[in-house]
Amino acid sequence: MMLRNSKAFSSFSANDVDAAQAFYGDTLGLNVEKMEEGLALHLGGDQEVFIYPKENHTPATFTVLNFPVDDVEKAVDDLKAKGVRFEVYDEGDLKTDAKGISRGNGGPTIAWFKDPAGNFLSVLEMK
Repeated sequence: MMLRNSKAFSSFSANDVDAAQAFYGDTLGLNVEKMEEGLALHLGGDQEVFIYPKENHTPATFTVLNFPVDDVEKAVDDLKAKGVRFEVYDEGDLKTDAKGISRGNGGPTIAWFKDPAGNFLSVLEMK
């Protein structure tokens, strides 16, 4: 198939590209490249995600970007120290502890947080 070797990338929108650049670059410590069309996030493993401006942006109701980490507890503590607020859930099968970490609920150890545009991101434990 002609797309098999295409270097595909994901994208999502934000209503304030400058706020997104500060959050992804300064708070999360990612390599962010500002371009005329938006922001390119250069991730580990030679991956790239593109954030484009959208004036009438509506935040995604699902996780748009997952960050695999060795230790979710440490990642949550480190990000909280930088001002990131984690989501706390207690509804049906979706339960987190007071820190916002979901453990052993039939899925990975994971914690969700939002970017300045309200898009859901996560850190999830993968060893």
